[in-house]
Amino acid sequence: MSFDRSVKIAPSILSADFANFGAEIEAVEAQGADWIHVDVMDGHFVPNLSFGATTCAAIRPHIKTVMDVHLMISPVDAYIDGFAQAGADFITAHVEAGPHIHRTLQAIRGAGAKAGVALNPGTPASAVKELLDVCDLVCVMTVNPGFGGQKFIPLHSKIADLRAMIGDRPVHIEIDGGVTPDTAKGCVDAGADVLVAGSAVFKGGSVSNPVPYGENIRAIRKALA
Repeated sequence: MSFDRSVKIAPSILSADFANFGAEIEAVEAQGADWIHVDVMDGHFVPNLSFGATTCAAIRPHIKTVMDVHLMISPVDAYIDGFAQAGADFITAHVEAGPHIHRTLQAIRGAGAKAGVALNPGTPASAVKELLDVCDLVCVMTVNPGFGGQKFIPLHSKIADLRAMIGDRPVHIEIDGGVTPDTAKGCVDAGADVLVAGSAVFKGGSVSNPVPYGENIRAIRKALA
C-alpha cells in the first residue's frame, strides 16, 4: 500500500445497517468511499459494545479499498493477531489503553498490518512524540469515544501540532468524530488527510437507495475546496 497524503474519506460502518454490512460496504465504496472504518468497542475501555475480529473476517471479502480497524479496547495486545488475520490493513490502538503502546505498535506491524495510534480529546499531541517512527497513522478523536453521532470537538491546534511533529514521515493524520461538511475543512487545513464519517455519510441512504451516500461524500469533498 503506497503512501499518499491526498484526503481520504472513511465511512464508519458503526452507522451502517448491522444486518447488511456486506452490501452496505459495497454500496458506499461504489459511491466514492476511499477507506472503510471499523469501530471495535469492548464495553470496558469505552461505554459501548460493537463487534470483533470475526465480524472483520466476515466483511473483509466485501472491502475492495482499505479496512481501517480502530480498537477502542483494553487490553489490546492479545487481540492484534486476530484482527490482522481477519484482514485489517490498519489496526489502531489508543495510547490511553495500556502502559506499553510502543510495544503494541511494534506488535501490530509484526502481525503484518499498518500501525495506528489514537488520542482521546483530553490527551495532548505530545503523547505520541516518541511513537512517530513506529506508527503509520495518528487518529485524533474529536469526540469522546464510544458512540456515533456526537458533536465535533474543535481540536485544530492539536492537529496542527501533530502535522508539525510528523514532518516528512509517511504518517497519516486521521480525524474521527463529528466530521461533516461543516467541520471537515478546518481539520484538513490543520493537516489531516483521513476523515472518518459515520452518520454524515450514511444518513438518508440505504442499500436499496445508495445515491445519498455518494451525495454525502461529495458534500464533504466539496466543502474542502
